[in-house]
Amino acid sequence: MIIAAEADMETVAQASTAEEALQEYRRTKPDVILMDQRLPGASGTEALIAIRSEFPHAKIMMLTTSSGDIEIQRALRAGATAYVLKSTPKNELLRIIRTVSMGRKHIPSDVGSSLAEHMGQEDLTPRELEVLELIREGNKNKQIADQLGISETTVNFHIKNIVDKLQANDRTHAVTIALRRGLLQI
Repeated sequence: MIIAAEADMETVAQASTAEEALQEYRRTKPDVILMDQRLPGASGTEALIAIRSEFPHAKIMMLTTSSGDIEIQRALRAGATAYVLKSTPKNELLRIIRTVSMGRKHIPSDVGSSLAEHMGQEDLTPRELEVLELIREGNKNKQIADQLGISETTVNFHIKNIVDKLQANDRTHAVTIALRRGLLQI
């Protein structure tokens, strides 16, 4: 509705999934894509990667409710031209679309602040992420050790690293931080 009300803008296609987004891009080749981060199946970032692998100059704006710095970093590394929160006022959103259309990138200050807050922090390893996912699922350390085929002492070591890296108080707080930052999904 916002775009339809603008004389210099037109919605040329809509898609519900990452696969549809790629198909519609091939068909319409729009000037700018507004991509939701949350799609059924693949994420918006995965759709962005698929489109840009075939069309490297595609201008794709991530439009989302997620202000988690990890999701923002992934989208920007994948080639997002802008990362905009859905709470962005209408006039600001239209200005950003026009900016992106002209070939410029845009990161709003609130998104930039979210990124800056965690710059320089050490990333979790793939194994630490596996442990964190199993904690999220309610597993005790022994269960995690059994599922991953490692010792309980190693699980404890991973949990200590996770808590330290996320600057959490304990394992539950680490899960909460990971969800907020976009490291884990619900």
